[in-house]
Amino acid sequence: MQDRTHLDELLEAVKKEFESLSRETTLYKDHHQEYEMKINQQHQELASIRNTVYELEQAHRTMKDAYEKEILRLKQDLENRDRLLEQQSIQQQQQVQAQAQAQHQQQQAAAVAQAQAQAQAQVQAHSQTQQFGRPGVNQPQIAPPNLSTPSSSVPDAARGFLSQPPGAPGTAATASATSPAAAAQALSQPAIQPATAAVPTIATNAFSANSTTTNTTKQQQSPAPDATKNGTSPVTASPTTASPAATTNAAPSFTETPATTSPTSTHIKPIKQETVSQEALVKRAQHNKPIPAFLKDFDSYNSLPYKKQQSEYYVVYNPKVPKKAEISLVHSFDHTSVVCCVRFSKDGKFLATGCNKLTQVFSVETGDLVARLSDESSASANGSYDTGSGDLYIRSVSFSPDGKFLATGAEDKIIRIWDLATRTVVKYLKGHEQDIYSLDFFPDGTKLVSGSGDRTVRIWDVFTGQCSLTLSIEDGVTTVAVSPDGKLIAAGSLDRTVRVWDANQGFLVERLDSANEAGNGHMDSVYSVTFTHDGHEIVSGSLDRTVKLWSLKDLQRQQGAASKSNCEVTYVGHKDFVLSVCCTPDDEFILSGSKDRGVILWDKLSGEPYIMLQGHRNSVISVSVSPVMSTSRGLNGGYFATGSGDCKARIWKWERVSS
Repeated sequence: MQDRTHLDELLEAVKKEFESLSRETTLYKDHHQEYEMKINQQHQELASIRNTVYELEQAHRTMKDAYEKEILRLKQDLENRDRLLEQQSIQQQQQVQAQAQAQHQQQQAAAVAQAQAQAQAQVQAHSQTQQFGRPGVNQPQIAPPNLSTPSSSVPDAARGFLSQPPGAPGTAATASATSPAAAAQALSQPAIQPATAAVPTIATNAFSANSTTTNTTKQQQSPAPDATKNGTSPVTASPTTASPAATTNAAPSFTETPATTSPTSTHIKPIKQETVSQEALVKRAQHNKPIPAFLKDFDSYNSLPYKKQQSEYYVVYNPKVPKKAEISLVHSFDHTSVVCCVRFSKDGKFLATGCNKLTQVFSVETGDLVARLSDESSASANGSYDTGSGDLYIRSVSFSPDGKFLATGAEDKIIRIWDLATRTVVKYLKGHEQDIYSLDFFPDGTKLVSGSGDRTVRIWDVFTGQCSLTLSIEDGVTTVAVSPDGKLIAAGSLDRTVRVWDANQGFLVERLDSANEAGNGHMDSVYSVTFTHDGHEIVSGSLDRTVKLWSLKDLQRQQGAASKSNCEVTYVGHKDFVLSVCCTPDDEFILSGSKDRGVILWDKLSGEPYIMLQGHRNSVISVSVSPVMSTSRGLNGGYFATGSGDCKARIWKWERVSS
């Protein structure tokens, strides 16, 4: 009986415990539902925030486009107004000149008429004296010509005739009383010939009665001041005697030419040469230049010295410029996939290449494989290789300045810092949300800059692995570069623009695009940028098939304000997208790789292509020049490398030659 009572108590206790657990379970369920509702609300709020941000971005882009269009329209209106004002000013100047010349002609005509009347009266008096004898006998008294006429009231031409002594050069005839017929004949001729502007020839004296007197006065020979200032001929200029040099090359600095100077004087030649040089400078920056003839049809140059054929490549030279360099193949490296990037170490001894899931380091001198870097084991464990297709292309590589580390950027959005001594990853830099397309170390090796398709440029602290600065733009970033002094960062993007930021504070100091004053920026996405080794210029390559050189020499005067710089030189020659650009260490040559499978060696200053290298069977995706010039074994040049879609990376030697 006692056992049964004890069992009932135990059952009752179990029942109570069960009911208590049931109540707690119900309470937990209620709390769980409440938490789920809160989480769902937060998700909805986040989605709403994302939509709002997206709408704001769209509105920002729309407003930006509208502002840019309005700015462009206003700029065009200002240019049109300035052009109209300039035309009106020129017309007014021409009218003033025409009026002055007309007045001058009227004064000359009046003075000549007066001189003719006085001379005619003198001739009549002389003839009457011969006919009737002494004056005063059966004839009226005729006053002689007034030789004391003030010079201010008589034009130069008439003054030259009236004031000169008998027998002086430039007189119509001598004042001898025995030659009235000669004086009458001289007065019957035109008074003066119209002066020609800026024509330094000697005209025949209109007052001469015979062919022996041909000198003219200095006032008749000199061009009119208005004509020399404005570079235009007077209305009365003779079209048959005007000098072509004087009419086409007149400039504000043109000086008065002596009377004995010919139309081909040395005073005019320097002006013509300066005009040609200015036209050449303007032509360098034009982006609509035609492709040079030797790049249009390689097969038309089958004979030396314009084409050099080898078993695996051939080189075509520009026949219009002296040969300055030679190119030859040094090493060729086969890969299992497309070679996306190539990069030399700072000392020029090693070359790194990136392809699918693999980074390799080769010796430049021997061509031996030095390191094979693959992070498949650790990446597979944390799922980093989940890219959808199973591929993981290494898009960018960069050596640290001391050569001990190698940074790689890939499609899994992670930057890996490799220790080349141990062949292991020592740091993972995470933060980008899309593929990483470009990397570059700072000169001191403490920081790294990266560009990604997530529209950001990030600066990383290499030792801590933390992002110290994020720069956002409107479109995907395709390429980044650090200036040689580490003070500037340049980035190219899909929006056709090259941006330059201050590396320390992150403010925009330069925007290089098609909206510059000359309108000669890139017309398509920019895929590659690099600083020249002196840090004064930026080279960019674009899908518009051109390479451009931008000057940064005015940055110090801008004090951080964004500006609109112009393109100095545009390099035209590729037939397809330009995918990579770089400069030789002496900044004399620029190299560019293209989808047209070629590499062009350009003269940086003039924009002329020297050599077209056809050394791959597919697109040249990446080009890199060794930062070290080689002078050993008589070589005056260096090395450059190419990576291609034909699954090959190659090292080439370039060498200067005398033309």
